[in-house]
Amino acid sequence: MVRIRLSRGGSKKDPRYRIVVADGRRWRDGRFIEVLGQYIPSPKGSQKGLLLNKDRASYWISKGARPSVRLAKLMK
Repeated sequence: MVRIRLSRGGSKKDPRYRIVVADGRRWRDGRFIEVLGQYIPSPKGSQKGLLLNKDRASYWISKGARPSVRLAKLMK
C-alpha cells in the first residue's frame, strides 16, 4: 500500500520532515517515490511551517495513497 508520510531529517533537537509518497512496507527514512513538500515543527524567522504541493497530494490520494495519521491532521 502506498502511504503519504513524514520522513525525518535535520539535526538533533532541530527536526525537519519531508512529506513523501512511499511504499508502506519501507522504513520511515527509506526509499520513497516522490517528495511532496516539507514540514518544520518550529519554524524560525521567515521559514514556513508547512509547504505542501496540494495538486500532487490530491493526485496520489485519488490513486489510493493513504496519508499517515499525523499528516492527515496537518493537511486539514
